[in-house]
Amino acid sequence: MDRNDKCWCGSGLKYKKCHMDFDDKIKEYAMNGHIVPDRFNIKTPREIEAIKESAKVNTGVLDHLEGKILAGMSTEDINKLVHDYTVSHDAIPAPLNYEGFPKSCCTSINNEVCHGIPSEDIILKDGDIINVDVSTIKNGYFSDASRMFMVGQVSEEAKNLVEVTKECLNVGLEQVKPWGHIGDIGAAIQEYAESRGYSVVTMFGGHGIGNEFHEEPFVSHVGRRDTGMLMVPGMVFTIEPMINAGKPQVFVDKKNGWTSYTKDGSLSAQWEHQVLVTEDGYEIISA
Repeated sequence: MDRNDKCWCGSGLKYKKCHMDFDDKIKEYAMNGHIVPDRFNIKTPREIEAIKESAKVNTGVLDHLEGKILAGMSTEDINKLVHDYTVSHDAIPAPLNYEGFPKSCCTSINNEVCHGIPSEDIILKDGDIINVDVSTIKNGYFSDASRMFMVGQVSEEAKNLVEVTKECLNVGLEQVKPWGHIGDIGAAIQEYAESRGYSVVTMFGGHGIGNEFHEEPFVSHVGRRDTGMLMVPGMVFTIEPMINAGKPQVFVDKKNGWTSYTKDGSLSAQWEHQVLVTEDGYEIISA
């Protein structure tokens, strides 16, 4: 791009007055051996605003579920709440028919790690913990987040796992800053989880999102500091640690091809936020 051309970000400014120094800085990091994002993974201001509009619906879905998840209801009841809220806000549930997934959200209970499929036959019981993972498409842009819900009176073991998993998410968020590395997130989460006596699932992780459901980078929840892709302003991705009370190994249900379980039958929990890397840190897009 010529320095006097209009900038690729859509600002209307000349490139030299807008993103030229930014792009030069990324090139310098790349020349020094760092993994850097493609321009596709750096969102323009217009794209960021569109992603935020999608995220308003996505967060609204999760807020809508608060206080409604009770013992005796089916996970299909949750699915219907998610679906109806989403479409009533002129949006589309992103999981529905995604690579054959049959429902509008994921509902993962107790020893289910992720991708639980809602069903009329799965009835919540007092003491269950459940993750509801919702993703939304609005005007072609994607958002994604999940929360844990505790059903009735849960055990101290379950309550502690849910709380520590939320703390793992928070320590991961604290690592998000421009010109840091994705590996910083996983390193912090792994250190904290293991210090509390828990393990981190490695089969799944967070991901870039916005123009597509799943984009680069892959955000591992284990790792080493100063490794992985460079984080730069304009990147949007999820952080979604899955923390097990027992060992980290998981397996996927062969019958439905989706639901993942802890191999040792221990409890698992997950929280997920979608974040934007800003000039001085991060902004939570959906939670």
